[in-house]
Parts: sequence; structure tokens; C-alpha cells
Amino acid sequence: MYKFVIPFLAAFILTFIQMPFTIKFAKKKGFLDVPKDERRVHKKPIPVGGGIAMVISVSILMVYYLPINKNLMMTLIASLIIAISGLYDDKEGLSPKLKFLFQILAAVILILGGMKIEFFTNPFDSHDALLILNILSIPVTIFWVCGITNTINLIDGLDGLASGVSMICAISMFFITYKMGRYDVSLVCVLVAGACLGFLPFNFNPAKIFMGDTGALYLGFMLSYISISGFLKQAAILMIFVPVLILGVPVFDTAFAMVRRKLSGKSMVEADKGHLHHRLLKMGLNQRQTVVILYSISAIFGVLANLISRFHSSIALVISIGVLLIIIATGVAAGMLKNKEE
Repeated sequence: MYKFVIPFLAAFILTFIQMPFTIKFAKKKGFLDVPKDERRVHKKPIPVGGGIAMVISVSILMVYYLPINKNLMMTLIASLIIAISGLYDDKEGLSPKLKFLFQILAAVILILGGMKIEFFTNPFDSHDALLILNILSIPVTIFWVCGITNTINLIDGLDGLASGVSMICAISMFFITYKMGRYDVSLVCVLVAGACLGFLPFNFNPAKIFMGDTGALYLGFMLSYISISGFLKQAAILMIFVPVLILGVPVFDTAFAMVRRKLSGKSMVEADKGHLHHRLLKMGLNQRQTVVILYSISAIFGVLANLISRFHSSIALVISIGVLLIIIATGVAAGMLKNKEE
């Protein structure tokens, strides 16, 4: 496992040394997040688009450490499409439909590179019967990639939140993929985690720069890629729940946000101040306290996912479903309580 320390440090250092130049470049080119509505927590313009440093670091090191093949090239092309669309959105703004189209394009390119969810094994069948997805593998993969890509973007509302949670998720995925012998995927995990750590000192409250959609969409995409290539490609159905648990904070916050907006008669993509981090702030916590709490929750989810992955598949599946139902029930109860208070 020590062999992964050097790539992790390389991603950390390469991202860290880029950040002062990235901040200067963002200010010079007008990449600024101006607080123009009550949803934003910061009070003055902050440079945005800092995620480009993570994109550069991870991309260069993937080429350096991984064998050059079709899969790698398609993954890099797809991730750069996501990053460029995010960078353009940070400067000029993109409609949700256009962003979604870029995400579908990236997912299709990933599929052309051989990354798709092809089948699941039945955890309750002693002979490991297969559920073959066939043509359904394409829409299922696209749905997964687009869904996970957007979850990180939607929690990017406080200094250091998205970068820290992404780092914790990548580390959690590293331990599982390493245990599974997927060392190539484990390498990508440590590169993403190292890049997040290199960015975090400049993004933690008070932030000197935001990652913007450039970083948030890119990190979400890379985590979706890791989950497919590490867990879901020809995997036991249990492995659907492992990345969902690891990504528990952004996944459930996003799911509840969409349901909340739909029930309120709003568009499911319309921004609001009902996210978990907004609610914690309303309780009187400051930004740092809120972010640390969400880091802790994310770490708990990661540990839980690692423990579940060690159980027999049928037992682990039952436990996973139970945990998900408890989380959903808690979210629904919290939403009902909020509506009564209003």
C-alpha cells in the first residue's frame, strides 16, 4: 500500500503549488463569484474556477502512472469535457440543460472507452446468477454518471465542503478498491484525494478561491468513474450500495433537495437554501463547524461502506437497505417537521 503514498503526495504538491498562480489568473481574467443573492454565504467577490488546478494535476499524473490505452484516453477526454464546460460556466454561465448535455456526452465517451455497468450478480443465489443489462447498460451508466457528477456540485455551498467531502469519499473508495485488487482504480482514488488536499488550504474558510463548477463537476465525474470501474462494472448488486453510502452526504442531500423542490412546486434544478449545510447554519453553527460536522458524517458513511463490503453479500445487502431506509425516513421526518414549523 505504501506505493500509493508517492502518487498521493505528487497530486497534493502539484495542486498546492499551482494555487497561487490559479488565484492570480482567476482575478486577472475576471473569474469571480460575486454574491448577488441570499443563497450565497460569502459577502465579497471571491476568485472562482480553482478546480482547474486539480484537473491539471490528476490528468497529468494519470498519464504518468497508468498505462496508455483506449480506456485511459477516453476517460481523460470525457473528464476534460466536463472540466471545460464547468470552466465556461464559471465565467459566462451555462443553462442546466447545456450542462446536462455535456455530462451525457462525457458519459457516452466513457462508455465508448469500455466503462459501463454491464451486469449484476444475485446475492441471494448460491450459483451467482447474473442479471444481464444488455442495451440497458448504456442508459443506466449515463444516469449514474450524470447523477453522481451533479451531487458534488450541489453541495458546493460552503468553504471547503465539496473538496473535503470529495477527498474523504476518494479515500474511502481507495480502501475498498485496494482490497478488491483494483490497483489501477486505487491509484486514481489517491490522485483525486491528493489533489483535493492540495486545494483545501486555499478553499477552507475563509476561502481564497472557490473550485467552481470546474472543480465540483470534475470531482463528481471522477468519483462516478471510480465507482463504475472499481465497484459497478460486472459487480455484485451489493456494490450499488457501497458507492451510494460512501457518497452519502452529497447523494442524499441532492435527493432530498429534488424531492423538496418538487413538493414545493419548484423546478428540481432551481437553487435554494434548503440544503443540509444551510440548515446547520440556521441552527447557529458557523461555516467551519458545519463543514467539520459534514466531514465527520461523510467519514462515518465511508467507514460503514468499508465494513459492509466485508460481509457476505446477502447479509451486507440487507444491512445496506436498512441503513438507506433509516436515512430516508430521517430525511422525510426532518422535512415534515420543517413544514410544520413554517
